[in-house]
Amino acid sequence: MKNNKPQIIGITGGIGSGKTTAAKYFENLGFPLYNSDLRARNIQNEDIEVIHKIKELFGEESYNSDGMNRPFIAAQTFNDKSKLQALNSIVHPAVFNDFEHWIQKQNFPYVLKEAAILIESGSYKDCDKIIVVTADEEIRIQRTIERDGLTRDQILARINNQMAENQRLTYANYIIDNSKDLNHLYKQIEIIADKIKKQQ
Repeated sequence: MKNNKPQIIGITGGIGSGKTTAAKYFENLGFPLYNSDLRARNIQNEDIEVIHKIKELFGEESYNSDGMNRPFIAAQTFNDKSKLQALNSIVHPAVFNDFEHWIQKQNFPYVLKEAAILIESGSYKDCDKIIVVTADEEIRIQRTIERDGLTRDQILARINNQMAENQRLTYANYIIDNSKDLNHLYKQIEIIADKIKKQQ
C-alpha cells in the first residue's frame, strides 16, 4: 500500500462496456466507490475557480442557468484536441485533489476509482490494480443506442475517439467480459473482489 493509504483499484472501460454497472456491483460487495466522471461534473458546476477557467477558455456561452452547457462544450472539443487537452488540464487536477480529500476519509484497505478515461488521463499511474470492463463492439453500440438515444454513426465516432480496446486491455490486471447477461458479469466481479480482499 502507498503511504498507508487504501489500495486503489481503478476500473475503466469504453463506451457501452458496462463499467458503471460493474462498479456499482463492486460497491454492493463493500468497495468504497469514487465515480470520477460524476465528481468531475459536480466540480464543473460547483467549483468557482474551475468555472472561471472554463469560461475563460470557451466564453460565457459555456455555462447557462442549468450549469455547464455540455452540448456546447462537446461541440467545441470533439474535433479539437487542443481545446480538449486545455479543458482536461483544468478539470483533471481538480478531480485529483477531490479524490485525495475523499480517500483520506476512507477507513478501508481498498477503494474503487471509476473513470472513463482512467488510462488516457494518466490517473492509472496512481492505481495499484486496474480492472478493464470490455464487451463486443456490436453489443456496446446497441447498449449505447438504447441508453443515450444516439445514432450508430455518433457512437462509432465516440468509439473511434477513445483509446483502442486492444490497447486499453494491455493496462489491465483484471479483465471483465460484459458481453453476456448480468449473472455472467456478477460472477466475474465476485471472483475478482474475492482475490482483492484476500490480498489485504
